[in-house]
Amino acid sequence: MILDVYDKFKKYLHNTLWIMSDKLISMVIVFFLTVLVARHLGPENFGVLSYAISVAALLAAAGHMGLGGLVVRELVKKPDERGATLGTSLALKLVGMVAGYVVLLVYAAIYEGVGSLEFIAIAIAGAALLFNPFNVVDFWFQAFVQAKYVTFARLAGLTVASLLNLVFVFMGAGVIYFVTTTLIQAIVIAISLLTAYKIRSSLRLSEWKFNGARAKDLFSQGWLVYLGSIFAVINLKMDQVMLRWFEGAESVGVYAVAAQLSEAWYFVPVAIVASFFPKLIELKEKDPYAFNKRLQQLFDLLFVLALAIALVMTLFSEKLIIVFFGYHYIESASILVIHTWAAIFIFMRAAFSKWILIEGALVFSLITQGLGALVNVVLNYFLIPRYGAEGAAYATLVSYACSSFFSLLIYSKTRPIFFMMLKSLFWFIRLAGLRGFR
Repeated sequence: MILDVYDKFKKYLHNTLWIMSDKLISMVIVFFLTVLVARHLGPENFGVLSYAISVAALLAAAGHMGLGGLVVRELVKKPDERGATLGTSLALKLVGMVAGYVVLLVYAAIYEGVGSLEFIAIAIAGAALLFNPFNVVDFWFQAFVQAKYVTFARLAGLTVASLLNLVFVFMGAGVIYFVTTTLIQAIVIAISLLTAYKIRSSLRLSEWKFNGARAKDLFSQGWLVYLGSIFAVINLKMDQVMLRWFEGAESVGVYAVAAQLSEAWYFVPVAIVASFFPKLIELKEKDPYAFNKRLQQLFDLLFVLALAIALVMTLFSEKLIIVFFGYHYIESASILVIHTWAAIFIFMRAAFSKWILIEGALVFSLITQGLGALVNVVLNYFLIPRYGAEGAAYATLVSYACSSFFSLLIYSKTRPIFFMMLKSLFWFIRLAGLRGFR
């Protein structure tokens, strides 16, 4: 029985393991590098580094263009148009990223001042994003369940960046050196992805073509997801930006350490859902009952994993902060306890996001993410001045609960997903065999 199930899903399980291995190795390496860099720079300078990366991430959403899972779906369903899909996706992402970078520089010049440490850090961090459009190669490997090649590319970039960070710590270098490693890492990943694609794909790079009609079609399908992705990044990164505005760089550094520990696990749902996404598309077309059954199982799995992580982080938050980051960051412990519980909603949101693409209900991505971003900004505005970094953590928790769970109850089409998620919250009761939850 177990072997039959394994044989049936072997391809997807192996692909998930490759993605998980990539993210797990990256998480471990990045974590220990963050420890070294945070200890070396101290809360204030580490805050400048985190602030620059957060601001750049906000503008990186401009290069998303609503593609992501949409491109994977199109590559699977329309094999004859793969060259146009990839070429057009690359062009759209490049245009969006360049526009975002220009806005980033204008913001840094006006708010931070040209020539300031923050301006230089933001400019370098933003330049790294100009290489992100080449991640369309990742969509190709996702569509054909070949995540190991993406793993190799990302690990190559991480290895180079890690070695540079170690050298810079040993040299006693300043903030700008560490920001520069993000740019070098992005360049190495882009080159590695293109190399892997050239070796493994039968579709040559020369066959990637921009097609105006295809661009219009992709953007008409993805613009809602595009706006939703902008709102999602606001929800994820605006807290650190607003902390910089209200509290200063040191507060950002203290908060960033807690967020690093909390958000380090966010790769888990992305890896799991990405591997099963092609199968869910197939089941939706052939067997709606099996589709709903698999989706519920996915929600259950994501909830249990998120709960386990949140409990561990809550129980050992202070010890983790002291052991790894030292007493200079002790205030991060209470922030971590609050922030880590957002994982419950973020994990299940990963499956909901794919459901949105499969169902073609893209408007709900915009509405729910927009609500989360609005709640996050409003709560940060009122809570940060009064409660500091803990206020930002509460804002994050509440905003994710609103955008990824409670808001689904409002609309009739998303209401079944709300009840699936609610059912997952009672997973332990269902496991015990109590009636009414099966």
